[in-house]
Amino acid sequence: MNSPASRFARLTAALMLTCNAWSQTPPQTTVTIQGEDFHINGKPTYEGQTWKGHRIEGLLMNSRMVQGTFDDLNPETVSMWAYPDTGKWDAERNVREFIAAMPEWRAHGMLSFTLNLQGGSPQGYSSKQPWHNSAFESDGSLRPDFMTRTERILRRADELGMVVILGYYYFGQDERLKDEDAVKQGVDNATQWVLEKGFLNVLIEVNNECNVNKYDHDILKADRVHELIERVKTHTKDGRRLLVGTSYGGGTVPKPNVVRVSDFLLMHGNGVKKPERIAEMVRLARKVEGWRPMPILFNEDDHFDFEKPANNFVSAVSEHASWGYFDFRTNAKSKDISKGYQSVPVDWGISSERKQGFFNLMKEMTGGK
Repeated sequence: MNSPASRFARLTAALMLTCNAWSQTPPQTTVTIQGEDFHINGKPTYEGQTWKGHRIEGLLMNSRMVQGTFDDLNPETVSMWAYPDTGKWDAERNVREFIAAMPEWRAHGMLSFTLNLQGGSPQGYSSKQPWHNSAFESDGSLRPDFMTRTERILRRADELGMVVILGYYYFGQDERLKDEDAVKQGVDNATQWVLEKGFLNVLIEVNNECNVNKYDHDILKADRVHELIERVKTHTKDGRRLLVGTSYGGGTVPKPNVVRVSDFLLMHGNGVKKPERIAEMVRLARKVEGWRPMPILFNEDDHFDFEKPANNFVSAVSEHASWGYFDFRTNAKSKDISKGYQSVPVDWGISSERKQGFFNLMKEMTGGK
């Protein structure tokens, strides 16, 4: 018997067995912080590594891969993300191809990537977001299908010795939650989910670019977002809590209310055309009221020039700050946006000249460790 119902039953049973096996597997990757350095399993990342006189040890090279769990619950827009070869969007194919690409990223020295439970603009930058990509219900409860995809990625990252920067909210999608209480409930539910699953390789980014003037809920805006950072820190399991921060829009230095309560500082280099400004941002961040030694990490930057001696990546590293690649289309003049890591449907391979430029430079800096 091979009816659709029986095939679904077998698939469900296999998934349950896999989830049970996962739940019994102890975590392999633990991220911690010592001073301004990240450590994995008790040792500094890229231990002993230097590059052109710059200390690479303790950094966390990363890329923005926020669409790993993407789906569109709006039937009027879901056709926009159809795969060219099938004419249909497929969330399962997306996560499967994401996971298949991860070992190659890791082999080039990439130790981290950013996911977001509300994704990011699948067009790179968007004035409106009619699509519905959210792991949260309107009351802040979690959607099981989204979280299953998230768990699969986090498990594979754990196996590969990688750290996941897990974002909760994204402007343009935060309005999917009905009110501030729902936003708080979503933070509680997502934080408890990570803790209960036993992940030790996760850093929390409460929301993407808190100072961007597109959030509907005040508590997600720059003046109050520290309340949610502190809220994450109240959740513990077996005496352990999650490390947490939030990010700012391109070129912005974190503000004191966030610096005082964060475990690490997230900044973005979008729109920063002069590499020396990236280095200046790092120096300024270390002078903000409330600063004490902590890692500084860029986890989004759409400036490239990887073949040049001066670029934003190199500039961040020169000040001992981690750097993250943001790729949303193959090149600035192309109408084909299908190959960027944020552009859905995503080609998760190292498949464009620009991607190769990033991964090759990262491998050179890190020794491919």
